[in-house]
Amino acid sequence: MTRVLDVARIHLVNWRMAVVMPLGILTLVLLLNWAILATVRGVGAESDFSAGFTTGGMVTMYVFVFVIALQAITQVFPFALGLSVTRRAFYLATSLYGLVQAVVFGLLLTLGLVVERATAGWGVGMVFFGSAAPVQNDLFVNGLSYIALLLASFAVGTAFGVVYKRWGQVGVYAVLVGLAVALTGAALIVTWQGWWLALGETIIGQPPLALGVGYPLLLAAVLGGAGWLALRRATP
Repeated sequence: MTRVLDVARIHLVNWRMAVVMPLGILTLVLLLNWAILATVRGVGAESDFSAGFTTGGMVTMYVFVFVIALQAITQVFPFALGLSVTRRAFYLATSLYGLVQAVVFGLLLTLGLVVERATAGWGVGMVFFGSAAPVQNDLFVNGLSYIALLLASFAVGTAFGVVYKRWGQVGVYAVLVGLAVALTGAALIVTWQGWWLALGETIIGQPPLALGVGYPLLLAAVLGGAGWLALRRATP
């Protein structure tokens, strides 16, 4: 365990990129959205979370986590192996790093949601953190959802990094093309059968805990296991 913790610290060597940059960019996006709405609506605009102006600013956090995970494999992995770190220790350390990062960022996002609701959308009726909240009034489920979605983003980034280290650019292109073909084929089948309405009702009918927490965690677990199987044979 000590070895895993030591390896995990390697990911924090560039802590500005891993911690400060994502939070800084998220704060900047929040301020820009607030400034625009404050100019258009004026400070003190009345709004609730069902009628407020919803932004997509939260996407920046998930993109950053994806990139951080991608770099952890493509850049840190060769360096770690050069220090005689085993693949198992590196992957466990990277997984631990992703988990801790998701929990810390998830708690901060939950705090942002609390402030957002307490100020009626930052005083301008803006839904920023609430845009990714599966339940309007259940703060616990929303907090878990943030953590689960961040873990899923980290797992996706890790998976793409592993594919790149194992099979190179050809492997990445093959995965992207395969996903595009699969999604297009699924969309064509659903359209042909007229299942869109039923599919939408099925998704909406899912319990918030399953939709916002369970499925993202399942995706993270599947990609995490597949990533380990591929990384065992990856070259630095």
